[in-house]
Order: sequence, then C-alpha cells, then structure tokens
Amino acid sequence: MKEIFLALLAGLFVGVLFKFLKLPIPAPPVLTGVVGIFGVYFGGIVADWIGRLIQH
Repeated sequence: MKEIFLALLAGLFVGVLFKFLKLPIPAPPVLTGVVGIFGVYFGGIVADWIGRLIQH
C-alpha cells in the first residue's frame, strides 16, 4: 500500500510541476494509458506462466 501512495504522490507532484511550467502532461490519454499498463502487467503474468511451463 505504501508503494501505491508514493506513486500517487509522485504523480500528483509531477502533474502540478508540469502545469506550473506550462508543459503538456507526460501521460497518454486515459483509456490508452490504462490499456497499456494492463498490457504490460498481463504480459508479465503470461511470461511467468510460459516460464513455468517450460521448466516442467
């Protein structure tokens, strides 16, 4: 839970900093960002699953 809070805090800090510097937010559109994060997470799960299959 601590990691989630720190990630949220860091994201808020970066968002505020970029807004004050009048820079575009360094994040993809909401839906594509969420889908991309899910893809990375799911890819890791699939890679672990394939690794276990190969070891047996």
